[in-house]
Amino acid sequence: MKLFTNLIFLFFFLLCGSGLAQTVIEGKVTDADSGDPIPFASVYFLGTTKGVATDFDGFYKIIGDAETDTLVVSYIGYETKKKVYEKGISQTINYQLAPESTSLGDFVVTAGKVENPAWDIIRSVVDNKAQNDKRRLAAYEYDSYNKIEIDLDNISDRLRKRKIMQKITAVLDSIETIAGEDGKPILPLFISESLSKYYYRSDPRLSKEHVQRTKITGIGIEDGSLISQVIGSTFQQYNFYQNRMNIVEREFASPISDGWRLIYDYELTDSVYIGEEFCYLIDFKPKNDQELAFTGKMWIAKDGFALKQIDATVQRTANLNFIEKIKLQQELERLEGGAWLPTKTRVLVDVAEITNKSAGFLAKFYTSNQNLEVTEPRDVSFFERAIEIDEDARMENDAFWEANRHDKLTPTEMNVINMIDTLKNIPVVKTWTAIAKTFARGYVEVNQLDLGPWPFLIGNNDVEGWRVRVGGRTNENFSLNWQFNGYLAYGFDDEQYKYGLGAKWIADRKDWTVFDVSYRKDIDQYGIQPDALTNIESGQAFLALTQLGDLVRPFRYESYQFGAFRQLSRAFSASLRLNHKEFQPEFAFRYRTDLNRIDSPLAQDYATSEVTLNLKYARDEAFIISDNNRISLGTTRWPIFSASFTRGFKGLTGGDFDYTRVNFGVSQKLKLGFWGNTTYQLNAGHTFEDLPYTLLNAHIGNEQIVYTNIAFNTMSFYEFVSQSYASLRYEHNFEGFILNRVPLLRKLKWRLVGTSNVLFGGVSQSTLAVQALTDEGGNALPQFDVLESGRPFAEVGIGVENIFKFFRVDYIRRLTYLEKPGVDNSAIKLSFRLGL
Repeated sequence: MKLFTNLIFLFFFLLCGSGLAQTVIEGKVTDADSGDPIPFASVYFLGTTKGVATDFDGFYKIIGDAETDTLVVSYIGYETKKKVYEKGISQTINYQLAPESTSLGDFVVTAGKVENPAWDIIRSVVDNKAQNDKRRLAAYEYDSYNKIEIDLDNISDRLRKRKIMQKITAVLDSIETIAGEDGKPILPLFISESLSKYYYRSDPRLSKEHVQRTKITGIGIEDGSLISQVIGSTFQQYNFYQNRMNIVEREFASPISDGWRLIYDYELTDSVYIGEEFCYLIDFKPKNDQELAFTGKMWIAKDGFALKQIDATVQRTANLNFIEKIKLQQELERLEGGAWLPTKTRVLVDVAEITNKSAGFLAKFYTSNQNLEVTEPRDVSFFERAIEIDEDARMENDAFWEANRHDKLTPTEMNVINMIDTLKNIPVVKTWTAIAKTFARGYVEVNQLDLGPWPFLIGNNDVEGWRVRVGGRTNENFSLNWQFNGYLAYGFDDEQYKYGLGAKWIADRKDWTVFDVSYRKDIDQYGIQPDALTNIESGQAFLALTQLGDLVRPFRYESYQFGAFRQLSRAFSASLRLNHKEFQPEFAFRYRTDLNRIDSPLAQDYATSEVTLNLKYARDEAFIISDNNRISLGTTRWPIFSASFTRGFKGLTGGDFDYTRVNFGVSQKLKLGFWGNTTYQLNAGHTFEDLPYTLLNAHIGNEQIVYTNIAFNTMSFYEFVSQSYASLRYEHNFEGFILNRVPLLRKLKWRLVGTSNVLFGGVSQSTLAVQALTDEGGNALPQFDVLESGRPFAEVGIGVENIFKFFRVDYIRRLTYLEKPGVDNSAIKLSFRLGL
C-alpha cells in the first residue's frame, strides 16, 4: 500500500509539475564575420528589463520567461537580433551578430552646465593608475595559455573563379560549417596553442617566458621552431594603464590615458555588479574618428577605480591601411597588494582585401592567465633569455592538451584544424605555399639545402656586363649546429668567375655563441659601403640598386675572414673578426708604398690585415631564433650603444698598412604618443694614421631616385671622404597628427614626415699630403673632397607617406656646399612601403 501511495503521489507531482516547468535558455553569442565570441552582450526578453550579459567567452544562461516569446540580443557596434523561444523547456539558442555599418552617435549630456558625470569617474581612474597598474608590483608570475588563429575571409567571387581556387572549390563549399548558421565563410590557414610560465620583475624592468608546450597546425608550417617563440604570452601583453598601447606596430591611445579629455568623449550609461565588484559602465569614443584610438565600453570597479573589464574597437575610419577593425577585449582580476592583472584577453585584427580580386584575412589572438601570484623578484640572471623553449615543446599528444589547456576547443576550432589538414594535402596548395616561402625567404628549400638567394641570380653592370650567380646554404634539416654556404658567379663581359665559400658553427644556442669562416673572390665598389655602425638593414633595396649600371670606382678583391660572436648577457654582446683582404682597383688609382717619402714608388694593388672588436649594449633588446639565424626585434624603451675598435697590421699575412680606427654609435626609436615617433642615429669615428683615401670613411651619397634613410640623399656617390667624422640622422613621423586635422586632406589618410641629416668631418693635412696626385706618367688621378672644419654638410626634408597606401614622396633641400659644380640644391625622392 505504501509503495502504491508513493507511485500515485509521484504521478500526481509530475502531472501537475508539467505545467510548472521552468524555461531555461542557454547559448553563445558570436561575431558573424569572425566567429569570435561577443562578451558583455545584453540578452533579454523583448519588452522587459529581465535579462543577463554574456560572459567573456560569449556564453549566457537565462532562467524563466516573460509574457513575450521573443529573446533579444544587442551590443554596441552590432545589429540587434531577435529569436523566438519555447516556454517551459530547456533549450539552446545561439546568436551570430553582424557588425553594424553605422558608427556610435555623439554623446550628449542634457543637464545644462553640470559636468559630465563620467568625467569624475575617469579622473579618479587616472588618479589611481599608479596603484592599480600591474607594473608597480615588484614581481609576479602566472601560467599562460595562448591561442592564435589566422583565416582568409571576404573571398571575392573573382578569386573563387581563378584556376588555383577552383582546385579547392570543394573545400570552400564546405567551410560554411566553420562559419556557422549566419556567419560569413572563412578559409582557415593557421591555428596554434601554447602553454607557458610568465615571469616579471620591476627593478630593473625585465620579463621572461618559459614556453613549455606548443601545438601548431598551419599551411606551409613544417618545423615551427620560429613560430613557437612568437605565439606565447610575451607578444600578447596589452596594458590599458599605459598611455599608449602597441598593436600591429602602431600606437593607440588608451581611454584611461593621462590625456583622456583631449582624445575621448565619455558617457556614463549604467552601474552593475560583476561578480562581487560594483562597477560603473562607461561608453567612450574618440573626438576625431581618424585618431588611433578606441570606441567601446569599459567597466570601472568603484572600489579603487580600477579597470575591471573592457571591450575596445578601432574602426576603419582610423588612419590605418587595410584594417577593417581591431577589437581588444580584456577581463582583469585584483591581486594581493591591489594591482590588477588580465586573466583573459582576446584580440581580433580584421585586414581588408587589398584589391577586389583578392581576399582579406582575420588574425585572432586569445590569452588566458591562471595561478596569478605576487612573488619576490627573481635574480636578474634568471632573465638573461627573454624567451626560453623546452626542447620537447612541440608535443602533439591530444590527451595532454585536452587535460592541460585552460579552455576546451570549440567545435568550430576543431573544424578549423581538420580543414587545415585537408588543405595542406592539396597539390596546388603545396605548390603555391612553396612559392610564397621562396619569395619571403629569398631561398628555395630543397630538403637539406636552401638554394639562392634569388634576387642575386641575374645582374648587370659596366664591368661584368650580364652576371649570373647560383648559390645556396645548408638549413636546419642538415644541422642545428653547422651551416655551410657558397656561390659561383660569372660575368659575360669580363669573362671571369667569382665565388665564395663559408661555414658557421653555432656552439651555444642559449647564449648564441657562433664561429664563422669565409673566403670570397668577387667585385665591389668604393663609396657605397655604409658608415661604420650604420644599420643597413633598412637600406637593402637601395644598396641592391647601386649594384646595377655603372659601378663607382670598382675593385676586385679576395678576402679571408674569421669571426666569433657571443651574447655575454641579456644586454651586452661582443664579436671579434679577423680579416685579410687583397684589393685590385679597376679605376685609376695609385698610392705611395712608403707614405713617409714624397718620391716613394707608386703601386695600385694593396692588401689589409686587420682585427676588429665590436661591442653592443642594448638594455631591452629582444631576439628570436629562426632556424640557424637569430633575428633582433629591436628595443622598446632604451637606446642601442655600439662601439668598434679596428687594428690593421702591416706585414701580418701580407698587410700593407698599420692603422687604428674607432667608431661609436647610438640609435633609438622614441614613441611620442600623440605627436608620432622619432628615430635618431648618432655616429662618430676616427682613423689615427695617414692612409690612402680608399681606406678612409666614404660617406654614402644617393644619386638614385629612391629615398633611403642610410644615405645623404642630396650628396653624390663618393662626394666626401673623412678621416674623422660625426653624423646625426633624424626622422620624425607625425603619423596623422597634422594632416588628420586638415578638413580637405583627412580623408586621404596621408602622413607627414620630417627628416634632417648633418655630417661633420675632415681629413688631416698630413693625410692629404701622402695622397698620390698623379700616376707614373704624370697623369692626374681621381681625387676626393673633404668637409671644411666647422662647416657641416646638412640637408633637411619634408615628406608625405601613405599616398595610395603605398607610396612616400620626399622633398629634400641641401643647405651647404651649394657652390660646388654640378650640385643640385634639392631632390625629390620616392619610396614604397607596404604597411599599416
